[in-house]
Amino acid sequence: MITLKEGDKAPDFALEDSEGNKIKLSDFRGKKVVLYFYPKDDTPGCTKEACDFRDNMNRLDRSNVEVLGVSNDDAESHTKFKSKYHLNFRLLADTDKKVSGDYGVYEEKEKFGNRYWGITRSTFVIDEEGRIKKIFYRVNPEQHIEEVLHAVK
Repeated sequence: MITLKEGDKAPDFALEDSEGNKIKLSDFRGKKVVLYFYPKDDTPGCTKEACDFRDNMNRLDRSNVEVLGVSNDDAESHTKFKSKYHLNFRLLADTDKKVSGDYGVYEEKEKFGNRYWGITRSTFVIDEEGRIKKIFYRVNPEQHIEEVLHAVK
């Protein structure tokens, strides 16, 4: 498992967004990036987290922040999720699980005694030079937006 630390250079990537555009992390140099990984579109915790980002985009914009959500869902699933909840930021499709693996958040999990692989809800705050400023692992979506807002100030 890859373990990134605060201060490390954030691994670059190119992923497809819900509109079919290739988005590279390096495209956002000069801006802060909130790169958040979430398990699945349109599930309770993931919806809460996404809607909190949506509802606080004006506060994030004031801090020159780009929000990028990443899951293993495909672009079509992201399009439906964005449309249903009027999300105002990009969702990226990591269908081959490479980026979530590079960031160390694609892990073996257990639920109701069943073991499976999936994304562990995590957020990386990346500075204008592409370095990881703050890492949040195993995020609780109920209070996460306040942690992120504090970290980008």
